[in-house]
Amino acid sequence: MSPSRINNLRPRSVSANSPGVLSNHRNPLGIRRVSVGAVWNVGGSSIVSDSSIAVPDGRGGMIGSGTNAPLYKSAFLDQIDPDSQGETFERRLALALDLDRTERILGSVLSKNAENHNDGNRLGDFYTNTTWKDNQWVKEGSVSFLDAPSLRDDFYCSLLAYSHTVKCLAVGLGSHVYLWSEARGVNTPNGLNTISTAHVTSIAFSSTQGGSAILAVGRADGHITLWSPLDQEPRFDSRQPGSVSCVCFRPTIVKRQSIRDPAITVNTEELLVGDEAGHIYFYAIEWPNEQTCALFDWHGSMTLLARLSPHSQQVCGLAWSPDGEFFTTGANDNICYLFETKKVLANHNPTAPAVLNVRIGRDGSKTWTIIPGVDSVLSLDASAAKHQWTLNAAIKAIAFCPFQRGLIAIGGGSNDRCIHFYHTLSGACLATIDCSAQVTSLVWSTTRREIAATFGFAQPEHPYRIAVFTWPACEQVVAIPWFDEIRALYAIPYPGGPNMGNRGEGGMWWNRTQEEGCLVVATSDCSIKFHEIWGEERKRRRGGGLLGGSDILEGLHGVERDDGRVIR
Repeated sequence: MSPSRINNLRPRSVSANSPGVLSNHRNPLGIRRVSVGAVWNVGGSSIVSDSSIAVPDGRGGMIGSGTNAPLYKSAFLDQIDPDSQGETFERRLALALDLDRTERILGSVLSKNAENHNDGNRLGDFYTNTTWKDNQWVKEGSVSFLDAPSLRDDFYCSLLAYSHTVKCLAVGLGSHVYLWSEARGVNTPNGLNTISTAHVTSIAFSSTQGGSAILAVGRADGHITLWSPLDQEPRFDSRQPGSVSCVCFRPTIVKRQSIRDPAITVNTEELLVGDEAGHIYFYAIEWPNEQTCALFDWHGSMTLLARLSPHSQQVCGLAWSPDGEFFTTGANDNICYLFETKKVLANHNPTAPAVLNVRIGRDGSKTWTIIPGVDSVLSLDASAAKHQWTLNAAIKAIAFCPFQRGLIAIGGGSNDRCIHFYHTLSGACLATIDCSAQVTSLVWSTTRREIAATFGFAQPEHPYRIAVFTWPACEQVVAIPWFDEIRALYAIPYPGGPNMGNRGEGGMWWNRTQEEGCLVVATSDCSIKFHEIWGEERKRRRGGGLLGGSDILEGLHGVERDDGRVIR
């Protein structure tokens, strides 16, 4: 790597007076690679790996054991012939430089990049890694990263959250929570970090629609704290019966009667809190604005609506559908449950025990503490679930499709290593992708029929930690390798790029990144990486339908077919 290139990237650091500190860097090693050969399609000749159980479908393809859904194999473990790879590279290089390979004398044709070689302001562009794609040279996406000491190397922790309201990234490092933004750098909310010394296990921001930017922080000692960057001190500190393992806010607001004055209707947030015993606590959060707090000396309410006990082991995955009508729970017992929100709360017959305590803060503010186990709340078990899906490993990665109602993707841990697609109304399995690696997170594209996955533990010959697949073809279109056996622990979408500068000056290299954003990944080497993963426009291919090619399932949703017909 040229020193000029390094200087052009303008690395900088931001420090804080605490054990965990975020500092900003650029790393040229996070290279985006668009795979060739993509995936094994039904009818292909590739062999499914040992990480999933496959059954021949009688037509030369494979289906998942116990289902009628096609099983696809990623190309991560495919062996590439070095000689043929070198020959391919030579052909592409000659074509890019407009060279005749039969000539023995090198002509004077220069590429556009070479013409700018002596332009000091263009060194960033010249030294940018490129890749050959769609008959042209395309810049490969680099990766920015933040140093994150004390980042817990734990598959079960979810330590990243982003707020569109206040435009900042929250990161849990050890027992502290930090806020980071490109414009303001690192901020350490002291009031939030003095409540407990237990390590942070999960964090989540409230809905963008609500506009309150409530940050829920779960800890290993059972504390669940609610705080907003718009406030000075936390408003609520709930002490759960067990260690908090996962938190997740509903993406939409819900109108309810105010706890302070039942005569008025207010916007509330809904929060799910999972613990290590397999319980999920369902809260309604009323969060009045600053004027209301000052007028009535009332900081809102945190009401426990229900306690669900579907799992026998630690809850490690929680997700809501985009409209909030469904939510899913995944756990270390290898089971994923789908619940319909309105049915969970429909029969409110309290059968289980919470004490409401008030803590006075250093500035005289009041914090309400709710301890589940004393007041009456609705108690439900696994029988309340609409569907149950069982994998071969713990389930952390869960993502509802934003562009197709009724579609959900679920990722399995080390003993499963697959992405499973299900229909939420019927419960049917639509397809499975064998990734040969522990799936740690799933993120759907918001502009195209694609899904990104991050991977943890993988087979030794599997260097890829981020990949993008199309739906419904399940074609692998992006594969990003990491080095030194670093693992991706958790990832979330991040709007725009990590740096909004001009191209060649640390800016974005893909037009689509500005439209859709990038991926923020927590890694096992104590860093937070920003990856540009969404590629440019590709030629559209006919697929098998958004819901696995089933006319019946697609008919339930009025899916428009590729041939222009709409099933009603």
